[in-house]
Amino acid sequence: MARIKPQALLQQSKKKKGPSRMSVTTIAIYGLIIVAMVFFLFSTYKHWTRRSEFQMKDISGAEKEKSFDAMEKVDVPKYAVIKTSKGSIIVELYKEGSPEVVGEFIESCQKGRFKGMLFNRVIKNFIIQGGDVNRPGNMEDWTLKGKHYNHIDSRMNHEAFMLGTSKAKPDGGGFDLVITTSPIPDLNEKINVFGHVVKGEDVVQEIEEADTDDHYQPKTPIGIIEVTLKQKI
Repeated sequence: MARIKPQALLQQSKKKKGPSRMSVTTIAIYGLIIVAMVFFLFSTYKHWTRRSEFQMKDISGAEKEKSFDAMEKVDVPKYAVIKTSKGSIIVELYKEGSPEVVGEFIESCQKGRFKGMLFNRVIKNFIIQGGDVNRPGNMEDWTLKGKHYNHIDSRMNHEAFMLGTSKAKPDGGGFDLVITTSPIPDLNEKINVFGHVVKGEDVVQEIEEADTDDHYQPKTPIGIIEVTLKQKI
């Protein structure tokens, strides 16, 4: 049997102890695995980020809906008490038949726009009207060119003791108050009715009987002290 030389044994030992080389295929596989892991982590991050955003939007939307529902549940006042220098007139508001007009009336009450308002037009067997004394106007001058409301109940005729406001707002006039003292169906196209007097008809009649000048203005000023809103009377 031939003997192996010491130098040959030493070289074989070095070859066995040296690091093994990785093939190109193995490197490619490892690279794909790393890329897949990075992609998975990135996708997971985006998923949870989007989910958080959706949850925040849902919470925000729920809060808005809750706030809207809360506003819807707020009871609209059913009555208005018009305190005048002649006494109080209690009016039931048509909040279902004339919601837009009632809404503007309530807003005007809350802002105190009726305090100190004078009855600037008093016509017997016709109407009493509170408004801007600087723009009294004439009944014949009322036109249909003013502000119109979309949800007016056409069944509401202008009978006696009906509360309304003129559709026409001359010269940008504000919210006026008109109370009829007789059935006046021909005013249906000129006045938006949004309530009727349930108590204080005698006060309306007393104002109606006031002495007036040629412009239908009371010679002795008659005004509104305040208007308060109530749910019950």
